[in-house]
Amino acid sequence: MKRSYLFVILSILICNNVSAQEASSEYQIFAKRFIENIKDNKKEALADQVVYPLNREYPIPDIIDKADFIKRYDEVFDANFKDEIIKSNPEKNWYDMGLRGIMLNKGSIWLDVDGRLTAVNYLSKFEIDLRKKLIAEQKNDLDASINYFQTPICILETAKFIIRIDDLGKNNYRFASWAIGKKMSEKPDMILYKGKLIVEGIGGNHQYEFANDKYTYECAIIILGEKNSPPARFTIYQGSKKILLQDAKIVSVYSVDMTFSRSFCCVICVNFSF
Repeated sequence: MKRSYLFVILSILICNNVSAQEASSEYQIFAKRFIENIKDNKKEALADQVVYPLNREYPIPDIIDKADFIKRYDEVFDANFKDEIIKSNPEKNWYDMGLRGIMLNKGSIWLDVDGRLTAVNYLSKFEIDLRKKLIAEQKNDLDASINYFQTPICILETAKFIIRIDDLGKNNYRFASWAIGKKMSEKPDMILYKGKLIVEGIGGNHQYEFANDKYTYECAIIILGEKNSPPARFTIYQGSKKILLQDAKIVSVYSVDMTFSRSFCCVICVNFSF
């Protein structure tokens, strides 16, 4: 769901709700081990200590397993990033975030309470260039009515619909939907603009709301849910009456630099005629 949109929002929430402190002695051991592995380019050792998938900024593919991590190691950990890590001090630059684990500086690296790598919030020049290329390819493949946007957010799928969310700039979110079986190169069945983002606490759960005449499309991503919760869910209201509820799976997601959530994605709305 692996990576950038919303770093500022989460950072504000985190600063308001969580007090970071210098890493404990146990966490410092984890940080020191990670630093040494980076310094010595021990790719295999690092790969064994990753929680997969390791999210990358959409539309860059997530790192799915150990072999993928080793293959793409140099694409992620470039000279500048390695320098930041190697020069870091486990006592002064790594911070204890409680049950979230520890983070390096402002969250460029996150390790969990067992010392495993859970997030890399850094883009190398290679990844920056790759992301630009992939976004350009996406725009070329979209129908002319929606092939303009600033940031791609996500692609979702319900039992009946394919949904795409993009940020047109300045948090002006756009929703487009197609019936299952159609392609995004075709004109969308419905397009909605000016979606509103609502963040629930600091756990990562959030939703987008789109208004369309007397209908409200409430689109939610579930990061922290019950055991059998779906990745995403949408509800449609007619006034205050709930008229539709569906689960959704996340096909692709744009994950902005983040501190706590390993995947903070956009959500869905669907196309209906009433």
